[in-house]
Amino acid sequence: MNKAICFFLCLFCTNYVCKAQVKYETIQSSKLGEERQLKIQLPRGYSSNDDKTYPLFVVLDGDYMFEAVAGNVDYFSYWEDMPESIVVGVNQIDKRYDDSMYSEQNSLPIETGAAFFEFIGMELIPYMENTYKSGGFRVAVGHSETANFINYYLLKPNPLFQGYISVSPELAPNMLDYIPEVLGKTQSKIFYYLANTNNDISSIKQMTDALNKDISAIENDYLFYDFDSFEGPSHYSVPTHAIPNAIEGMFKVYQPISKKEYQEVILKLEGSPVVYLEEKYQTIRDLFGIEKQVLINDFKAISAAIEKNETFEYYEELGKIARKEYPETLLGLYYLARFYEETGEPKKAMRTYQSAYTLSEIAGITKDLVLEKADLIKADFGY
Repeated sequence: MNKAICFFLCLFCTNYVCKAQVKYETIQSSKLGEERQLKIQLPRGYSSNDDKTYPLFVVLDGDYMFEAVAGNVDYFSYWEDMPESIVVGVNQIDKRYDDSMYSEQNSLPIETGAAFFEFIGMELIPYMENTYKSGGFRVAVGHSETANFINYYLLKPNPLFQGYISVSPELAPNMLDYIPEVLGKTQSKIFYYLANTNNDISSIKQMTDALNKDISAIENDYLFYDFDSFEGPSHYSVPTHAIPNAIEGMFKVYQPISKKEYQEVILKLEGSPVVYLEEKYQTIRDLFGIEKQVLINDFKAISAAIEKNETFEYYEELGKIARKEYPETLLGLYYLARFYEETGEPKKAMRTYQSAYTLSEIAGITKDLVLEKADLIKADFGY
């Protein structure tokens, strides 16, 4: 994503966050022995009266990082490039150093750092789950010291977060060993994003480059890893460049099938493109706990691949899925009619086209089109 797009996106997100449901709350913490201020953004369509749940973003350094994350989440979800999500920012102004405290011996949280670690896992997350409809997919976001801190949750046997956005982390020494080891062995899907800038101090730049080298060498199908090294942004402005990239990569599977995906992946499949479509949406269910309706864009991409590769036998299963997803429309019966037409059952194809006439038009498939196809078959075969 180039600088102009990043700049535009940040301006757009500033306006979007004003329209979203933003709340300011305090939470009393027994672990910290004090109150903490929270910023919470709920999705635009959020309602407490249904069963829908939402991924949760936990943003450390919420006093300045919340708006950058919340604006991007709102923007991407508006365009359906990611699921609608809840964002909570924890204000840490004047507490940042204490919250991030770790041992010089083993680089793990101690004292106030250990207390803050427990506050997030044992108080904040349960509070968000009990008060709002946050689901099982969670993303932790940090910058500098807090970008190091979020990795401690990765070290747990059952990580609290499935996604990690670590921007210019000021890494504790042992984390260079801990993080690659854990990511290399994980048996559950982990999304890990790391970024730095050439204007970071030398220690941050060197350690993040070293960490990137080690993570990049890992071969683990459960790890989804992205890294960006930016030229130009300062240490303090780099989150505005990194966060859009992180979100876009993390939720790639949720996004509509792109032209590149169609050309480089779907057209070259040896097996069924319909299975590819089913697996895409099953992955969305498994990762995010969301029943997403199959997009018309994605039906059109699979249909186009079937036509181009002349693998018409796959239309039957595509038609069944389309009838389930869009039962009041022409889509499903049109695909089934194409299946019959191309697999030697013209009379059945004609009747299927004719029966589709009563349904609603969709995706460029019109009533005139199905009648025309039915009439052509009738003329060709003399029915």
